[in-house]
Amino acid sequence: MTDSPDLTGRSLDARLRVDRGGFSLDLQLTAAAGEVIALLGPNGAGKSTALRALAGLLPLSGGHLRLDGTVLAEPADHRHVPAEGRPIGVVFQDYLLFPHLSALDNVAFGLRCQGRSKQESRAEALPWLARMGLEEHAAERPAKLSGGQAQRVALARALAVRPRLLLLDEPLAALDARTRLDVRSQLRRHLAEFEAVAVLVTHDPLDAMVLADRLVVIENGRQVQAGTPAEIARRPRTDYVARLVGLNLYQGVADGHAVKLPDGVTVVTADELAGPAFVAFPPAAVTLHRNRPDSSARNAWEVTVAGLEQHGDQVRADLTGPLALAADLTPTAVAELDLVTGAAVWATVKATQTHAYPA
Repeated sequence: MTDSPDLTGRSLDARLRVDRGGFSLDLQLTAAAGEVIALLGPNGAGKSTALRALAGLLPLSGGHLRLDGTVLAEPADHRHVPAEGRPIGVVFQDYLLFPHLSALDNVAFGLRCQGRSKQESRAEALPWLARMGLEEHAAERPAKLSGGQAQRVALARALAVRPRLLLLDEPLAALDARTRLDVRSQLRRHLAEFEAVAVLVTHDPLDAMVLADRLVVIENGRQVQAGTPAEIARRPRTDYVARLVGLNLYQGVADGHAVKLPDGVTVVTADELAGPAFVAFPPAAVTLHRNRPDSSARNAWEVTVAGLEQHGDQVRADLTGPLALAADLTPTAVAELDLVTGAAVWATVKATQTHAYPA
């Protein structure tokens, strides 16, 4: 996988404009060969619409789609290559394997559609199954395969036609947690070997962080943030992205080491800035106290516990007060503080545990 797109030699160059009833998508996507792009966003943001437009299943209302310099769609010139004519492979969320075909014939299906003979298609499909570690399951039908095996058959089917664009629609969503961990690792390896462009749609931030070179975050049909996983995780720019990467996020105006929020609350930070700014810190940076603390923390607010929820091996406390924030505590700390919904507590955050950056 590449570190960043080479836009001078980009393989994918798209401006996806789709108008459907009351929803409008307007998204710019560019990528170099070998790059994996993940589309992230809340339900209804436009991720699936973008994927269907790339696949040719939805016509563009405007913009363009070019792949390796070839125009696949350009409404202004009345150009639209149908889905079956595009060099694109798709892995669907529920895999859509043909139940009456063996694993081998499922992989060979796309090759048969390209005009190859049954014998030739099977001969070319078998190495793809072997690459996925499924050669011994070649004769089995989908009902006999595990979820992880079915996902790899679907991936082999998509790759066997040697696509120039690979589209993956929530490819791990149907797997249980344990299988998902193994298949995610395998999928990362296969995507690293893929020489064309891959676009992944997912709701899972871990899938995106592990599998993609670059993330594109969509809200209400528009891009709100794009960058490497590390950039997105360090500098979220919307509440959705902040929740995605597990940070408390606020926007205000910075003056030196202080960021003043719209409601008058000030957050002291170690970073020095001037002008519109975001300030963020993880829930783990928040310490709770039953009484006003006598500590070195520069930020202290009296808050109320609005809710408690198990969050992995921690307990996530939702807090309201001068500002809403989340805090992660151990179950032992929750018991020692006798935390319950409605309890009044003090929350502190050290300036060194916050991060401020320009808005």
